[in-house]
Amino acid sequence: QVQLVESGGGLVQAGGSLRLSCAASGRTFSSSGMGWFRQAPGKEREFVAAINWNGDNTYYADSVKGRFTISRDNAKNTGYLQMNSLKPEDTAVYYCAADANIPPRLVTRASSWDYWGQGTQVTVSS
Repeated sequence: QVQLVESGGGLVQAGGSLRLSCAASGRTFSSSGMGWFRQAPGKEREFVAAINWNGDNTYYADSVKGRFTISRDNAKNTGYLQMNSLKPEDTAVYYCAADANIPPRLVTRASSWDYWGQGTQVTVSS
């Protein structure tokens, strides 16, 4: 079992930056993949980024590639999402997720992930 708590959301102007954190508890985080998803009002939850258990492999949605960076520190049981050059369309509740052994072809599917945080709001003003 993994428990996840996100933090770092807030209000930022377009072009600004935020860093989200995902603090994990439980024995299996360091051997689990981690992902970030987001959900805007009236829209489905969408994939943002994912990272494998040791950080060797990362995956990004096209909409954030080059602007967002996912990382993790297993010694601290914490994952991160650095978000730069933010746009109003990045406004959403951001969720971190964790699970073991998700094949790369399935990481973009929310249904592939078993463990979720409660979410943190990110609002980008124009």
